[in-house]
Amino acid sequence: MSARLTLDPGLVARARELAELAAQPVIDLATRHTTVSVERAVLRLAGLEGTDPVTGEGEIPWVNRVVDVVREQVGLEHGVALPVWHAIASGAASSLQDVAEQVGAGTARLAVPTGGDEERAREAALAAVGAGLGRVDAARRRREELVATHGDPPRRPWIYLIVATGDIYEDIPQAQAAARAGADVIAVIRSTGQSLLDYVPEGATRTGYAGTYATQENFRLMRAALDDVCAELGRYVRLTNYASGLCMPEIAALAGLERLDMMLNDAMYGILFRDINPIRTFVDQRFSRMVHARAGIIINTGEDNYLTTADAVDEAHTVTVSQLLNERFAREAGLEDWQLGLGHAFEINPAIHDSFRLELAHAMLARALFPHAPLKWMPPTKHMTGDVFGGYLLDGFFNLAGALTDQGILLVGMMTEAVVTPWLSDRDLALRNVRYVLDAAGGLSEDFAPPPGGFIDRRAHTVLGEAVELLEKITADGLLPAIAQGTFGITKRPADRGKGLDGVVVKAPGHLDPATELMEGRA
Repeated sequence: MSARLTLDPGLVARARELAELAAQPVIDLATRHTTVSVERAVLRLAGLEGTDPVTGEGEIPWVNRVVDVVREQVGLEHGVALPVWHAIASGAASSLQDVAEQVGAGTARLAVPTGGDEERAREAALAAVGAGLGRVDAARRRREELVATHGDPPRRPWIYLIVATGDIYEDIPQAQAAARAGADVIAVIRSTGQSLLDYVPEGATRTGYAGTYATQENFRLMRAALDDVCAELGRYVRLTNYASGLCMPEIAALAGLERLDMMLNDAMYGILFRDINPIRTFVDQRFSRMVHARAGIIINTGEDNYLTTADAVDEAHTVTVSQLLNERFAREAGLEDWQLGLGHAFEINPAIHDSFRLELAHAMLARALFPHAPLKWMPPTKHMTGDVFGGYLLDGFFNLAGALTDQGILLVGMMTEAVVTPWLSDRDLALRNVRYVLDAAGGLSEDFAPPPGGFIDRRAHTVLGEAVELLEKITADGLLPAIAQGTFGITKRPADRGKGLDGVVVKAPGHLDPATELMEGRA
C-alpha cells in the first residue's frame, strides 16, 4: 500500500510517542485487574460448553454458573483456574464438566490451593487451556491453508457486506449469495442489545432483533457455509462478527476456536456508545486482543462511530488520536500491523463546500500514518436523508474515495440507510455501485498525488497537528479523565460508572490466568 502524503516525520514520531505514554497507565491498570468475562473465557478455552438447564432462570451457560460460584465461595482475586483445577487435581471432581455439574447440583466445595496443591492445580489448568489454544492455532493454520488453496480476493479494498436477519438459517443463504455477488467479507451483525448481555447465548438461534445472536454454533454454521462458497468461487471469503460489549473476551475466544477472520474490537466503543464501564472495557479488550493476535484475526476498530455524534470536520483529530491509541493497545497485546483494521468514515456533511476534498484529506492522512494497516473505510450514515437517489450518488463518491486512497476494507453503503433494513435488492444495487467504481477506477490511485502545500496536504497536516495537541493534553491529564470529559464522540463516561463495573476484580498476588500466561509466553 502506498502513502502519497509526505508527513512531517518528527510530528508522526511525536504522535506515536504520546499515544504510548497515554496508553501505558491504562495497560498497567488492565494487567492489575481481571473480570468475570475474562475468567469465563478461560473456562471456554479449556473446553467448557453448554448450559445449566435446571436453574429455574432459563438456560444459564455453565461458564457463568461456575465463575459465579467460585466468586461466592472463594472470590475471583486468585482467578477461576486455581480453585477449579484444584478440585480436579485433588480428585473432588473428575473433569471440568464434572465441576460444572457439581456447581449446578449445589454440591461443589471450592478452595484456593496453596503449596504443592497450588502447583498441581496450576499445571493442570495450563495443560487444559493450552489444549484450547492449540485448537485456536489449528484454526489459524487451516485458514492459511484455505487462503493458499483458494487465494485472496484479487484486489483491494476488500468488499465488506453486512448480513443479519435474526435467523442464522436465513443468514446463511443470504451470505452465500452476497459472496457470489462480489462480497469478500461477510459481517453477521449481532442482535440488538447483545453487547449488554453478561452471558453468551448457546446454540443456533432464530429469534434475533435487527441482527443475529453471536454464539459458538452460529459461528460454526456460517463459517462452514462460507467454506463451501470459497471452493465454488476460487477465493477465500472472510467472516466477521463483534467482539465487543460485556462478553468481549468470551466472544473473542469463540471466534478463535471457530475460525472467524475479522472481529469488531475497538478500545473505547463499548464505553462511549454502550455505557460499559471504562475499566471493565480496557481489561476485557486487552485479553480479547491477545486472543485475536494468537488466532490471526484482523480487528476492526470503531472510530467511524465518533462521527455519528460529533462533527466530522471539527472533531477529525479525535479520530486520528483514537486510531493511534488503538494501534498502541493492539501492538501491546501482540497484534501485527496487518491485523489492524483501523476505522474511519465518510461522514462530512455533503452540503459543505469542498466536502469531498476534505474526505480525501482525512482518508489519505490515515493511509500515510498507518501504511501497512488494512484500514476499514465506513460509508455515510449521518447525512443519508432517505433520498435513495442522492444516497446512491453519495455512496458512489465514498467508493471512489476508498479507491483513490488505498483503503483496505470497504463497507458497502446502502442507499436505503435511514429508511429500512436493506432488502436483498438494495444489497445487489449497492454491490453494483462498488463493483463499477472499483473496476472503472482500476489503478487510479497510482496517478492521484495531491501536490505538497495544496488543499489536501494542508488539511491533513492541520488534523495531525491538532491530534498531537490533544494527545499532549491526554498524556498530561490521563486517558480515563479524558473519556470522562467527553473528548471522544462528545460523550462523557466516568471511570467509576457504567455497566459491568461490578464484574471487575483486583488481582491478588498469585492470581492465575493460564490463557494470558500462555499467550504472553510466560508459561
